[in-house]
Amino acid sequence: MPKVYFPDEADILDMRYDIAFKAVFAQSNPKSRKALSGLLSACIGREVSVIELNANEPAPLSAWDKQIRYDIACRFESGELADVEMTLHPAPDEQFREEYFAARLFASQDIRGSDDEYAELKNIYQINILAEGNRYKDEALVHCFRFHDAENNLSLNGQMNIITVELAKAEKLAREKPVREMGSAEVWAVFLRYHPEKQKRELINEILKEKEDIAMAGQAALEFSKEELEWFRNESKLKYELDMQSMRARAKREGREEGKKEGIKEGEQKIIDLLKSGKSPDEIIRDYDS
Repeated sequence: MPKVYFPDEADILDMRYDIAFKAVFAQSNPKSRKALSGLLSACIGREVSVIELNANEPAPLSAWDKQIRYDIACRFESGELADVEMTLHPAPDEQFREEYFAARLFASQDIRGSDDEYAELKNIYQINILAEGNRYKDEALVHCFRFHDAENNLSLNGQMNIITVELAKAEKLAREKPVREMGSAEVWAVFLRYHPEKQKRELINEILKEKEDIAMAGQAALEFSKEELEWFRNESKLKYELDMQSMRARAKREGREEGKKEGIKEGEQKIIDLLKSGKSPDEIIRDYDS
């Protein structure tokens, strides 16, 4: 593979946006498949190989559905299933969504044949990469949750795995740890956290030089044309506008449910104040939800 290098002034596709993340990692070519296999191997903690992408859940009934998802569902060579999702601004109920979709993924395995049994069920991995915020107050970059009896300190040894990766914790790694001393999950987290930032190009180019699977993701990002980059920006803008519409509808609904007209006014006034503050769309959404 040719050497991959991000020029100092290059405008790089920001993979922390879910639609851009899927565009890079869900392409039907060897580079994208290798990059996805490398990322999932890093998250899970062992080598896996993606052999196929599976159909995502049905499209939402309404374009205004705030729960629209840009996930990647796939199958490993071992037959195990995974669903990976990039979340820029995790919602307060994000962990419940993770549990819900993990259950759906596990139940999607069909063992209704006369020769099938429960023992044939495979491991599933619901993986959520959290682009911003610290959900857990420890320093662990990756958490893997399974069924566990906390009172008796016993594991069910089940096959459902919910994995979270918090990119905000990569900031300390980038400051204090050389690339060659980073583990696979650490170097992927640093790359995903900083790849669009021009002031971090030296660090990112070192990662691209050292890690072939990450270099393939970088190559995929570089291959998008200026027109395609503009399309991604427009899609992100549209998603922001839909989110704002959803917030207005939620404010009105909450006001009606409480039977207080002032609830509607307060919700709408908060949006107006945020719009006048000069903050970016992402900051407005985050502040409103906080």
